[in-house]
Formats: sequence, C-alpha cells, structure tokens
Amino acid sequence: MTAVQEERTTDELKALAEQAGRDLEDASALEILQWAVDTFGGRFCVTSSMEDAVVAHLASRAMPGVDVVFLDTGYHFEETIGTRDAVEAVMDVNVITLTPRQTVAEQDAEYGPKLHDRDPDLCCRLRKVEPLERGLEGYVAWATGLRRDESPTRANTPVVGWDDKRRKVKVSPIARWTQDDVDAYVAEHGVLTNPLLMDGYASVGCAPCTRRVLEGEDARAGRWAGRAKTECGLHG
Repeated sequence: MTAVQEERTTDELKALAEQAGRDLEDASALEILQWAVDTFGGRFCVTSSMEDAVVAHLASRAMPGVDVVFLDTGYHFEETIGTRDAVEAVMDVNVITLTPRQTVAEQDAEYGPKLHDRDPDLCCRLRKVEPLERGLEGYVAWATGLRRDESPTRANTPVVGWDDKRRKVKVSPIARWTQDDVDAYVAEHGVLTNPLLMDGYASVGCAPCTRRVLEGEDARAGRWAGRAKTECGLHG
C-alpha cells in the first residue's frame, strides 16, 4: 500500500481533487500534470484513445515512463492500432493495452452479431467501461484528453475533478485548450496523431460507430451519428 492510500481517505482525495480543480484552473497543462505526478507518483496514469498522443506526450515530460492506458475494444480502425504501436515505439511512456473479457466473436455468440447497432450502450459497457474500471484499479488518479470545446456535454469539465463512479481523482490537463491549441502543440513537438484526423474524422472511436464530420458539426458529431448517444460511458 502506498503512502497516498495510507494518508488519504476517499473523502480526503475528493476534497483534494476539488481544491486542485480550483487552484489549477489557470495553470498550464504541464503544471497540472506535474501536480498529479508529484501528488500521486506511480499511482497516476494517462488514458489515451490514440486519437492523438498530446496528453501522453505532456505527461511524459512530467514523468518519463508514465503509464499510458489504451482500450483495445476489438473494433478499432487499423490506423488507431498503428498509432498506439508508434506511440509505444517512439515516446518515453509505458503503454498498457486493456482488452474486454470477451473477444468480438465471443460477444457475438452470447449477444448476437453487431451488438453496437442494437444496443450501443451495452456494447460500450462491455468493451470500454468494464475493462477500464478493471485497468484503473491500481491507480489513485487518471488523466484524460477531455476538452470543453469538444461538445456541450464536456463544457464544464474541470482541470482536476473527482470521478465519483470510480472513486478516483480525474485530471483533464487540456480541458481549457481549443483545437488550435492542440494543433499548435502537435506542430511544435512533432506529436503523433491518428492519420484519420487528416481524413475527415474529428473524433476517432470504434469503426462501426464513427463517421467523418460535416462542415459546421462539433467534433463529436461523428460518434454514434443518428442516435441520442453522445458518450460511451467512460466520462459520465
């Protein structure tokens, strides 16, 4: 058991997260991540969908060799898997790939084929939410690439907050960034990005549930298009 767990109860961690969210609202992304590394050490990780490696790159500057957790749902585009492999090869990070309990074939056998078309919420729970909850068990805090400008559902994302569902500190260091900020960071540091971002995709998820966006649509409009669903369940 680490000092973090011994010294802080769940209530204390929640209070710490909420205070940090206020104190770090105007801090840079790197300062926010440095706070997380200084506070949680090896019990802190980054999650990445491999849409780009911006947060992973930032975190590696604060903590070389930082754990970067990736969910391999079995439905990813080849480009997404290629981005993960490239990040693992060239960046100073430790990529950890999580997989669902069932393969796609096993899920099809139990629930029928194309569950993502018939019950996307259940498919996301089986292939994203449950694997992430297992994968985060050893951590006290985790970082995401959520940005307030991505969609209305993310407009109030704190830079540091409390993940009540998982009882962990949730860090969103680029919450205040715009797409222009992301593009500038990628250009300045030569950060790897998913090739699909150059092919009309503004947000990259599982292949069956992701399409290119149309002019004027928000970045998440290509996810679960034609449905009321806007989030996979990882962030709400």
